[in-house]
Amino acid sequence: MDIGLFLMTQKGLRVLEALVGRFGRDPIAYVVGDRDANVVHDYFDEIVRLCQEHRIPFYSRSQGPPSVSYAFAISWRHLIHDVPNLIVLHDSLLPRYRGFAPLPTALINGETTLGVTALFAAEEYDRGDILGQRDLEISYPIKVQTAIERVCGLYSDLVLGLFGRILAGQALVGYPQDENSASYSLWRDEADYRIGWAQDAAFIKRFIDSVGPPYRCASALLNGREVRILDAEVERDVHIEIRQPGKVIFVRSGSPVVVCGTGLLRITDLRDGTTGEKLLPLRRMRSRFV
Repeated sequence: MDIGLFLMTQKGLRVLEALVGRFGRDPIAYVVGDRDANVVHDYFDEIVRLCQEHRIPFYSRSQGPPSVSYAFAISWRHLIHDVPNLIVLHDSLLPRYRGFAPLPTALINGETTLGVTALFAAEEYDRGDILGQRDLEISYPIKVQTAIERVCGLYSDLVLGLFGRILAGQALVGYPQDENSASYSLWRDEADYRIGWAQDAAFIKRFIDSVGPPYRCASALLNGREVRILDAEVERDVHIEIRQPGKVIFVRSGSPVVVCGTGLLRITDLRDGTTGEKLLPLRRMRSRFV
């Protein structure tokens, strides 16, 4: 039984490592990989290197791999054509959070249960029959990188189980999703990294953690200069006569304390949006984030 893999990012690498460790290279017909411009570190080179080490045929997205009995898509961002038994791994407990960037969206929403779903590909994205799910509990604060590392184990567990069933000749039968429980996570672009200072400070802190590395990180304009905010802490609120979210009210040990819609946020890691230069300590208290 020959099985193909469409792999991207850290999740794809961890699944490939787990498969080679459990089953060796022989059941893997090929790996198709691609770079991901939406993350700082996409693990493309590591996936290629692992394929070379184990003599697994590797194809770029522009090449046409041979036909296989089954294929898995892990963190794959592109359409896949002409693969009859295509199994997709998705970063949520479907039918909730269908679509794009479901893990950051779930973290922004403050979900305490994260999960991964294996499903058959369908004509409309993330609507196919479910083959299996795994979940885990989290608590806040949590960085998105930590959440990714934890769900990688769910990915590997699901794929190893399905791989074993395929190799044993067992039929894979899924069950339909409950359309009444479906929700969707929208695609994200640069505008979606911008902080809304009228939000509650605790929400903004969670947002910063949810879109941090390996993603582009939360952004703002500081006195007209584009900046990235990598870390922050919520501080006790004070009574402000005319509340103006985004204004710096204190500078404590070089860290600006920013007025939010409710609450205060002390920024502890601030970078230039272009160069990545560290901008703390902040020397000008009369500053405004927008």
